[in-house]
This record gives sequence, C-alpha cells and structure tokens, in this order.
Amino acid sequence: MPQITSLARLRVPLGGQDIELQQVDHDAGGMSLLRTRIREKSRFTIFDVDPITARAWGEALLAWARTQPGGEGA
Repeated sequence: MPQITSLARLRVPLGGQDIELQQVDHDAGGMSLLRTRIREKSRFTIFDVDPITARAWGEALLAWARTQPGGEGA
C-alpha cells in the first residue's frame, strides 16, 4: 500500500468542487508523486503527476493568477 500524505485542501467557491493535494510514496520506492483529487458532488477525478510536471503546472497557475485582479502582479 502506498503512503499518502495530505498536503492541502481547497474549496472552489463558484463551482463547489473540493480539491485535495496529496503526496504519494510507494512502498517499493521511486519518486514521490503529487496526487490531485477533485470532487464534484459524487464524482471524483484523480490523477498523479511527477515533480517536473507539478512544477510546470504550478508555475503556469501562478503566472495566470498574477495577471488577474487581486493577484500579486495586479
């Protein structure tokens, strides 16, 4: 069984989705993965990404947020 550590929980105010970020470490070793779980009512979307993809995704999210009202760059 992999070890799963909760990192953050978010609630999207407009859509009501629950988002949880988790670190997944497999018993056999190897790299840790970032699991994103999105719950929309009774439906779940779950996917795991490697550190390189997580960094690129995070940077893209931050770049977009900074261009929006209330973002750091606004």
